[in-house]
Amino acid sequence: MSRRAALAAGGAAVLTGVAGCTALPSAPVRADQADGEDDGPVAVASFFSFYDFARKIARDTPLTVRNLVPTGLHGHGWEPNASITRRIIEADAFVHVGPGFQPWADRAIETLAGDDADTALIDAREGVELVDLAASLDPDEEGVGDGRGQDPHFWLDPRRAERSVANITAGFVDLLPEYADRFRTNADRYRRDVLRRIDADYRAIFDATDRDVVQLAAHNAFQYIGARYGVRMRPLVTNLAASGDVKPADIREAARVIETNDIRYIANGVFESRRPAKQLLRETGVEAYFPVTPYAGVREDWVENDWGYEEIADNINMPTFQVVLGNRPPEAAGPDGWADRWRNFE
Repeated sequence: MSRRAALAAGGAAVLTGVAGCTALPSAPVRADQADGEDDGPVAVASFFSFYDFARKIARDTPLTVRNLVPTGLHGHGWEPNASITRRIIEADAFVHVGPGFQPWADRAIETLAGDDADTALIDAREGVELVDLAASLDPDEEGVGDGRGQDPHFWLDPRRAERSVANITAGFVDLLPEYADRFRTNADRYRRDVLRRIDADYRAIFDATDRDVVQLAAHNAFQYIGARYGVRMRPLVTNLAASGDVKPADIREAARVIETNDIRYIANGVFESRRPAKQLLRETGVEAYFPVTPYAGVREDWVENDWGYEEIADNINMPTFQVVLGNRPPEAAGPDGWADRWRNFE
């Protein structure tokens, strides 16, 4: 047994002892999630957004990038089984979101340190300026959720996401210095052609509206967009957990915001419960809800179409913001058939 394989076996046992061996939910195994052997160096990522950045940076190099999170699941709020730690230990690099957001990833990093594993750690959040959790809430709600902390969902802001691209690039250059020029060229192209283009498109969408509030039937994951583009993002679930409870007071406050601002359409998280959104449809003047996502997970059809951060921004979040901000009617917001497919989606 190789040293790395031996460490993997031991690390798996440690994770099982700390977190319990929770089986992964049934999900198709895609090319980005396969456990098969790779001929060259491998980097694994703890979160979809950074997996997507990493694979774009590694294009045309021997480095293979794999996503650890199964299709259909969030990158947080789930407990992987011990095989995930084995995959991290067996990889050459581990791209993660920094401490405090994914407890399973934090435990895996502790296991790596304790076993003196040689997997390179790449913190995609290093050097990113975070905002307070309550930054986009009304002033009298500063205590809602964990107002003492900071919001980790920085990657929704494409300008902050540029720092992640730089962090991942630096990690890959350290890992494979002979491909430094290719990594840097790919990263520069992605920042220029994708992230800055998305930033400009978002800016145009938010500059075009007279509305200064968006009501979300979703958890508190979108305030970086509000902070960047000057719109208040009103989450129905005011904590960071996508599975957080919706209280009657939350519904009442959302109803007040909807009535005060004459809101016809709201946004709902693709991977979150539809029940609160449907309740708002029944009890307020809202006509429909449409999809948003913090890029925390992917649907099977998105994987089949090779959608990444860019395609999800273009085909999910941007059309919905056009609608909920009142810039365009649903039928004109996205590609042909978008409104029919996503109106009150199940």
